[in-house]
This record gives sequence, structure tokens and C-alpha cells, in this order.
Amino acid sequence: MLKLNRVHHIAIICSDYEKSKHFYSEILGFKIIREVYREARNSYKLDLEVGKQYQVELFSFPEPPARPSRPEAAGLRHLAFEVDNIDDAVSHMHAVGVFVEPIRIDEFTGKRFTFFADPDGLPVEFYEK
Repeated sequence: MLKLNRVHHIAIICSDYEKSKHFYSEILGFKIIREVYREARNSYKLDLEVGKQYQVELFSFPEPPARPSRPEAAGLRHLAFEVDNIDDAVSHMHAVGVFVEPIRIDEFTGKRFTFFADPDGLPVEFYEK
């Protein structure tokens, strides 16, 4: 039987590298681990730490095509991050000018969650612990 230990990283290709770097590091508070410019690919790669557990990688490539988020289609749907208190998380996002959908309750777990979009319109979820 194959044994997978954990999710190692999540890779995101962004259309505006500086805007996404600011969003993920300053607004969401992910710690920058390293940033490299890869001249052969004309691309930046930014490694971000999330709660000392997972890593998000941001990539900049020249003129990447848009990835549709709506209507929902087959494939990876969204990123979800656990938060201790959803009200505090939503208040923070409102304070920095990010629109957040109304809080909903997961009908199976009874936990509260909400969605917002990153700078490229990719859906991101906060899910209460």
C-alpha cells in the first residue's frame, strides 16, 4: 500500500507576481522562505510557509492564460486554510479591503466556513477549527 505522509506544497501561477506576493505574504501572513528568479524561465518562484506545516509556491510566468473559477468546472476547486476563529479571520480580511462571502455552516461537520478570492480570482476558503 502506498503511504503518503502529507501535502508537501501547493503551486499557484499568478498573473501579477507582486500583487500575489503581497496578498499571500502581507494579507494572509504567510512567511517568505525564499524567493528566486529563474532567468531561463523568466520567472520568479516564491516559497511561502503556512503554519510551519505546508508550503505554498507562487510562480510568475510571462502571460499565463486565465484559469476560470466560475462557473465551477472539473479539476482543483479551491484552497482551504484552517483558522481558529472565523469571525476574527473575516474581520481581518474586511479591514484590508478583501470581500468575503457570508459565513456558512458545513452541513456534515457543523463547522463554519467562508470563501474569498485571491488577486487572480482563485477561490480560497477559511474553515474554522
